[in-house]
Amino acid sequence: MTQIVRDPGFYEPSDEDDCSRYAYFCQAHERHYWHESCGEGPHLIALQCQEHGPENMWPQPLMLMFPEGFDPPLSDAQLAWARTDDDAV
Repeated sequence: MTQIVRDPGFYEPSDEDDCSRYAYFCQAHERHYWHESCGEGPHLIALQCQEHGPENMWPQPLMLMFPEGFDPPLSDAQLAWARTDDDAV
């Protein structure tokens, strides 16, 4: 399974957004993802906003241990947001 944290074609969320309905969507199988029930083989998981479609998700603080490992790299907003968390490394 590959979880997509950021993609240039996805919507870039901001603090002004008031989105409330999200789900994980498997792009490889073109259906919602729930514990590998969307199909066999590898999964390509993206955060899906009901309003905006695929959306860049905010990384978990532990993902910041190696931020240069993301391709494409984390956006400045994602990096700043995650580093404000008390658990950020």
